[in-house]
Formats: sequence, structure tokens, C-alpha cells
Amino acid sequence: MTKLSSWFVVDKADLVAGISVAGLMLPEAVAYAGIAGLPPHRAILAGIAGCLVYAIFGRSRFAIISPTSSSAAILAATLAVVPGDATIKAGLATVAVALAGILFVVAGVLRLGGITGFISRPVLGGFALGLAITIILHQLPILVGVPVQGSNILTYAAALFGAVLQWNPISVAVGIAALAALLLLKRVPSLPGAFLVLVAGILASYLFGLEAHGVKLVGSIEILPQWPSLPDADWAAYSRLVQFTVPLVLILFAESWGTMRALALRYGETLKVNRELGALGAANIASALVQGMPVGAGFSAGFASEAAGAKTRATTVFAAIGLAILITSAGPLVALLPEPVLAAVVIAALTHALDPSPILRLRRLHRDFYVALGAAVGVLAFGVLNGMLLAIALSLAAMMHRLASPYVARLGRLGDSHNFVDVSRHGDASETPGIAIWRPGETLFFGNADTIFSAIMSGSRNEAGLRAIILSLEESSDIDSTAMDALMEFDKAMQRTGLRVQFARVHDRVRDLMALAGVADTTSRCSFSVDDAVAAVMADGNQPKA
Repeated sequence: MTKLSSWFVVDKADLVAGISVAGLMLPEAVAYAGIAGLPPHRAILAGIAGCLVYAIFGRSRFAIISPTSSSAAILAATLAVVPGDATIKAGLATVAVALAGILFVVAGVLRLGGITGFISRPVLGGFALGLAITIILHQLPILVGVPVQGSNILTYAAALFGAVLQWNPISVAVGIAALAALLLLKRVPSLPGAFLVLVAGILASYLFGLEAHGVKLVGSIEILPQWPSLPDADWAAYSRLVQFTVPLVLILFAESWGTMRALALRYGETLKVNRELGALGAANIASALVQGMPVGAGFSAGFASEAAGAKTRATTVFAAIGLAILITSAGPLVALLPEPVLAAVVIAALTHALDPSPILRLRRLHRDFYVALGAAVGVLAFGVLNGMLLAIALSLAAMMHRLASPYVARLGRLGDSHNFVDVSRHGDASETPGIAIWRPGETLFFGNADTIFSAIMSGSRNEAGLRAIILSLEESSDIDSTAMDALMEFDKAMQRTGLRVQFARVHDRVRDLMALAGVADTTSRCSFSVDDAVAAVMADGNQPKA
């Protein structure tokens, strides 16, 4: 059993880091609640509950489990499509958080952590870019002090900039000043930039009476925790909610695991993905119990914890305690916080996601550029929720396209060695006369087996002096029944043309399956290396005549 004393020792560095992070959590919580269309106290309670529960079950010393911008945006998009009034939707939000927590726990118990690998990093990068642009654009009306409506991103932007003459100059000045200060303070990671800007915003509001100049303030935040109850919604609302909870879980875990893993790798630490799934599940269930919002390890809070010098998971406990003290003791002061300052906090927290260099790098690599771009455009064109589903579909489609269209290499001997390499890439490699050696670049499965064997037959057909074909199966640790049938059909077709087929680099599981399927002479026709396969063909009397 893991000793709790390993992190429960009070460390001054953890105390300072926790207080610094609490200063970031408060404005972010209020802002993210606004994105989701929920009262600020729901995000604040979610952050407190999420941090305390994760400290018990989780293992990342930098993870700060609180509402995130992406989960808030997806929750807002989810609530927009479920029927019901504001009260019902608020209750459904709690149900969504509870469902997300249950899905996390179930995924952890079933050890499904590897499923995140099906959403590729280019897709996540494109999704993050599109989401950042969407959220920032929706924060601009708060910053300029003008309410804006739009059915899509283009009409929303057009309405925003079409109302430029109605922008409140004082609100714009406050927002820009806060944003500039936040970006400058990012260069000094040891300082709690968000907290300092928050204090400055409250001070400016008090000294200059910003509300009298048309600048909207946060107002009083009532912390009234209540036990959750099921809203009086119909079956259609619940079914829609369940349908869209899976994308919420996927993006929450993708963002959280990305943050945790990146920070762990930076310090040579190891994390168990399935344990973190369970910890996130427990944190979200706790958030649901206090009627909070979905929680995860956001980029900004996680890296702020690192920059502040967190040593153990006690940091997240101090952050939760600091947030609770801040909101209870400084509630009247927080009420004076200008909303443009909150908008600036959100925008500053998302500036890292606006960097196009990761996507441009994909273009230079000629890999996955259009997949990443498609994910970004999908979010902008179809909204956060549909954009997330499109991003997942693009990730799976890219994987299936690669698997279904594999490169089949023709191999030749490298000098006098026992090594066989792709002759199209190595000019000094020579083919063995009378023997065609082929190696599929991907594992054989039902989606590519026919394509691979057709390519081999096409490349070998009518080749003068050809006596045998060697098929290297090193990429196939196992194959399905369709691929097995295709392999047997290929074998028989080659035999009808008078060509022997020898198999090389055959894994044990594939070898066993071949024997069960009835492939003739499995033992003698399966070799452990390509060199052994060539030797077997020549020893069997297939050595070509000079």
C-alpha cells in the first residue's frame, strides 16, 4: 500500500505553489463557468472538490484538477442541444459530470487507457487550435462590452466587428491592459501573474468606479452547495446527454493526460494511465456531488504549478484550500472584478494553443497536415461538439488509410551480409536471381490483405526467370481470419503458376494459425529470417540457373 506520508509532509515550496495556483484558479473558474453558461460557484466548487479528491487517488505532482476551457466549451455545446429550460439544463450539467466520472472509472477498471492513442496528436493539435480560436472569439464581446449573437463562427465574428462603434472604450482599455500584463508576467513564471492581475483589476474597479463607466463586474458569488438531484427532464434530454458525454470524456482525458505525461516526462517520472483514469473519475464524481463542472488537468494550471515550484501532490491540496479561503474571505472584493479582466485571463491562458508551428511542422514532414487542419476547420465550421466528433473520425480515418494502403517493399541483400533491405532505398542492395522477396509495411488484416497480395502478384507476374517468392511477415504479430484466407488464396495462386512461396520472419502466433488453417508444409516453409528463407528455397532445388 502506498504511504500517504510521501506527499502529506508540508513543504514551503508546495504551500507557495498552491497559493499561486489558487490565484489563477479563481479567475479561470469564473471565466469557464461563463463559457458553460453556469453560475461561477459551480466552477469554484468543482475546482476545490477536484483538487482534494485527486490528491488522494492521483499521482501527478503538477496536475491541478479543475474546470478547463475545452471541457467548459463542450459542456456549453452539449447543453445547447438538450431540450429544457435553464433549471433543467443546470441539473443536466450535473448529470453530465457524474456520467463523465463514471465513464472514467469504468475505463480505468477495464484498463482502457490505451484508447487515447486512437486520437492522434495532429488531430488533438488541430482541435486545440480550432477550440482556442472559438473560445477567444467568444471572449471578445465580454472584453469590448458588447453582447453578440451568431449562428456560426463567421456570423459571430461579423456581428462582433460590425458593432465596433458600440464597443465600450473603457472596457476595451481594461481588457487590453489586463491581457498585456498577463502576457508580460508569463515571462516571469515564479510570479502568480493571474493573481496579480486579478488584484489590480479589483483595485482599478474600486478606485475608478468602472461599473459607472459601463464596465461589467462579476458581482457577488454565492457559494450554496446542495446535494444534487435528478432534473425533471424527459427521455429525449437524457438520451442526448448520454450521447454527447463520450466526447466530453475523450477531450478531458486527452488534455489531462497530455498535461500530466508531458510534465512527468520532463522530470523523468512515470505515471500509470489507468490509475489516472480512475483518479479523474473520482474527481468528477466528487464535482458532481457538489453540483460542479467537469474537471481535468488543464494546460495552464498544470504548467503554472510546475513554474511555481510544486514538489508533491500537497500543492493541489493547498491550491484547493487557498481557493476556498479566497472566495470566502474575499467575496466582496471578487464581486468588484471587471469581466474584461476575466476575458483577458482566458485569452492569455489559450495563447499557447494559437501557435501554428506544430501544424506547419507537419506540412514540412509531409505527414498528417491535412488531418490536423481538418480538425481545426471542423471545430470552427461545425462547432465544438461536432468538431470533436469530426476530429475523432479524422484520426481513425487517417489510421485506417495508412493501414489499408501499405507500402510493400521489394528486398535485396545488402552486400555480402545477412541483411535484406528495400532495394528502392538502397542502391547497393542486390536482388537474389530467381527469387522475389516482398515485405508489407503494415500488419496484415481484413482491410489491406487483398491489396497487399494483389500488389505482390502484380509486381511478380511475368518476371523472367522467377522461381520463388519469399514473403516477410515481420510486421504481422497476428492476423485475422480474412487475412489468413487471403494468404492461403495467394499461396494457391502462386502454386498454380509454378512459383514456390516461402515465409520469413513469421511470428509464433501466425505460424500456429497457418498450421490450424491447413497451410501445407508450414514447418518447412516458415523461416525465422529472410536469409534462412533464401537458403531454404535454394536448398530445395530452386536455385536459378546461371
